[in-house]
Amino acid sequence: MQKNDIQFSDDIYRYILSASLRENSMLKALREETDKDANSIMQIPPEQGQFMAFLLKLTNAKKCLEIGTYTGYSALSMALAIPDDGRVTTCDINTEWANIGLKYWESANVSHKIDLKIAPALDTLNDLLKNDEEETFDFIFIDADKSNYIEYYERSLLLLKKGGIIAIDNVLLFGSVVDRDLLDEDMKGRISDQDIFIMRELNKKIKQDKRVDLSMLPIADGLTLVRKI
Repeated sequence: MQKNDIQFSDDIYRYILSASLRENSMLKALREETDKDANSIMQIPPEQGQFMAFLLKLTNAKKCLEIGTYTGYSALSMALAIPDDGRVTTCDINTEWANIGLKYWESANVSHKIDLKIAPALDTLNDLLKNDEEETFDFIFIDADKSNYIEYYERSLLLLKKGGIIAIDNVLLFGSVVDRDLLDEDMKGRISDQDIFIMRELNKKIKQDKRVDLSMLPIADGLTLVRKI
């Protein structure tokens, strides 16, 4: 048997969580409320939130940017990990979803670290660039509409410090980057052929991008980490 033959069954996944997950009570409460939403598939799993928090602490990150807030679990994970004078700027267009996270950010006493921008993310990124925030962010998380992923990536590189990290979510698109037929019926309705095309193009682009180091990880729905050289 080779290591890449190991299949992570539900039992192994539950063991990983029981052996390593240290989920803050506010994170757990937010995750459980979000699980009731019909779109909860968009929420990152708790082990991914913990991994991202680990990266922030490892790199002493203080200034973070998130593209795609949803109900705020990843923003809360980051805010809990950074120093009290740190900042997470998070972008979304859906106030209803973001408002779910607001009460948990406040209960966790980190709302002062989170700057929620309700506007198209590209507009927010362009405003940040206009406001001289180029090369000022330590960590950027991309987890939003796939149609703009390439544009998000390019602007994120401009905003990121040298040595900073971008984490790009959903790079496997539930296996559809390999074969669309791997999607179940629900996901076939959520993921378009254009989404798959764009993600394949982005994955190829990053592999060839001499501006960054990279590592694609089989965490959740695929997570690519890039470090700006």
